[in-house]
Amino acid sequence: MNEVHIVVIAKELSLSPKQVRATALLLEEGATVPFISRYRKEVTGSLDEVVITAIRDRLAQLDELDKRREAILTALEERGQLTDELKEKILAAETLAVLEDIYLPYRPKRRTRATIAREKGLEPLAEIVFAQDERDPAAEAAAFVDAEKGVETVEDALAGARDIIAEWVSEDQSARAQMRQLYTARGVFLSKVIKGKEEEGIKYKDYYDWEEPVSKTPSHRVLAMRRGEKEGFLVLRVIPPEEEALAVLERLFVKGHSPSSQQVKMAAHDSYKRLLSLSMETEIRLATKEKADEEAIRVFAENLRQLLLASPLGQKRVLAIDPGFRTGCKVVCLDRQGKLVHTDTVYPHQSERLTTEAASKLGGLCEQFQIEAIAIGNGTASRETESFVRSLGLPRTIQVVMVNESGASIYSASETAREEFPDHDVTVRGSVSIGRRLMDPLAELVKIDPKSIGVGQYQHDVDQGALKRSLDDVVISCVNRVGVEVNTASKHLLTYVSGLGPQLASNIVAYRNENGPFHSREELKKVSRLGPKAFEQAAGFLRIRDGENPLDSSAVHPESYSIVESMARDMGCSVADLMRDESLRKKISLEKYVSDTVGLPTLNDIMSELSKPGRDPREQFEAFAFAEGIEKLEDVKPGMRLPGIVTNITAFGVFVDIGVHQDGLVHISELSDTFVKNPADVVKVHQKVTVTVLAVDLQRKRISLSMRKARAA
Repeated sequence: MNEVHIVVIAKELSLSPKQVRATALLLEEGATVPFISRYRKEVTGSLDEVVITAIRDRLAQLDELDKRREAILTALEERGQLTDELKEKILAAETLAVLEDIYLPYRPKRRTRATIAREKGLEPLAEIVFAQDERDPAAEAAAFVDAEKGVETVEDALAGARDIIAEWVSEDQSARAQMRQLYTARGVFLSKVIKGKEEEGIKYKDYYDWEEPVSKTPSHRVLAMRRGEKEGFLVLRVIPPEEEALAVLERLFVKGHSPSSQQVKMAAHDSYKRLLSLSMETEIRLATKEKADEEAIRVFAENLRQLLLASPLGQKRVLAIDPGFRTGCKVVCLDRQGKLVHTDTVYPHQSERLTTEAASKLGGLCEQFQIEAIAIGNGTASRETESFVRSLGLPRTIQVVMVNESGASIYSASETAREEFPDHDVTVRGSVSIGRRLMDPLAELVKIDPKSIGVGQYQHDVDQGALKRSLDDVVISCVNRVGVEVNTASKHLLTYVSGLGPQLASNIVAYRNENGPFHSREELKKVSRLGPKAFEQAAGFLRIRDGENPLDSSAVHPESYSIVESMARDMGCSVADLMRDESLRKKISLEKYVSDTVGLPTLNDIMSELSKPGRDPREQFEAFAFAEGIEKLEDVKPGMRLPGIVTNITAFGVFVDIGVHQDGLVHISELSDTFVKNPADVVKVHQKVTVTVLAVDLQRKRISLSMRKARAA
């Protein structure tokens, strides 16, 4: 553990070094973020997952910085270029940009104009000129004229000297720092359409002649312009006011008005136009891309969190339908554990005979399998299928629910789906996924690559490694927050439990298949390769309903069972009584159970869990229905007030499904009657909302919506 890193992070995050050090030590020992956040509050001072993740990520960044620092020091030492002063500078560098600026003059180079000038022996002349004293540069240059070396005139000699000075200027640490600041504060993005690409690249029309300050360009526009450039429709530049850039270099390098000073001024201008501007543009483009990536990933991660934590219907017998016109509707029936018990296909959208046959078949299946809810995928023919199902006169107790099927086709063709249903085709697997999503969105969506769920912006343009790390963090956080029923969970869901991973998840399922359901958390220790460390990390997040110990169904960690048992003994009752009887719990004085390792944060968590053991933190499920008669884009008219479901949140607004196979956009300016900076502050993914239609563009298939109350009035 690097103590310098601890101090740096503590200062950056406004924490005590003790908190950062304790967290770093736990991470070093293999503890997961959810485990540290939930079960080591006394150690970290009750840090939450966000802060613990920030500490983890910053430690990794500083480690990478140290590795690069070490590589640079080694390279300089091997080439005999490392001085004490240079080493001190390198060790003091706090960012990668500063570190690379220090190293730049010493980095091995390809053959440049400055290199060629040095080969001609012109570096001493460059030093004379750069001194900018009273000496006449032309007179001094005459001594360097040498036809054999390719220096045929005084101007040739001065031009070579200027090339060397230009390189010095471009590699100067102070010049680069000030130029970087200028590009950040005063630089602008300039986007132009490539001539002849106007029609083909019409979706980028907004950026055909676009100019915007770097400091104010939002992430989605940065990514949109870069995508347009990558696809060959746009030319994108980042430039500051040239006169200001040249003034920075003149201020730093030009001294007075002597003839030598004029030579240095010429070299500085050349350095900017030929070297420094290109280097800075590349750097700022990279920096703005990284910043845009961070914002896009943050939005995606938050959307994914909300989607994964969407309300579950729970354990109900479900009939799920993947709608279709020509190919029919694939129907599956699932029992209360989500097990496939029947498959069929009906054709309600073709002939009158087939419609009657479909009605009879669905009615019979609902009766035969005692169906409690019908899940309908929201793809092609979804509204028509919903109308058909609602017309069947089924018992009112059967809920009919539209389910977002984004990514279901990805799942149905995946290795996971083939492993689960080796004897069924993709249509059956997709229907099962739709039904299970209704029962428990989290348990089903973890089987799908988050990028395929459709709740991000420009997810294919951002850093894929950073995106995967962030989304994995979200999935792990959600799974462990909700908890996992160990006797019914799929291998895929178990994989995300703190301390497990794919191999132990497989071993748990194998043990369950061979020995039947687990009867206690303690029995988990019998699973192959599930050692003490894995048990410590995972046990609190695994639930065993109706287990031997009533605490096994709760989030109380087995390491704290003895505390609860002491409480029960002191109250003269059993643990089960303590969990059932609030009056008994109210008599407990928590201070009595404080020890060197257990403090009030953990004790308060225990008491909260005893009052609602294994409580699902997700909101209660509420049925939703789209407006009747509004089933296609042509049905939507300006001024309509329609119910909808938020499907995606971006930096510029919110997409809402109103049941016409084309999501509408509520621009950020239409989210509220008051100013909104972040759409996520107003709505959540999967939230039910009411919107007002502002405009419908049939040709471009666009719907403009509003959530402002003033519009409704």
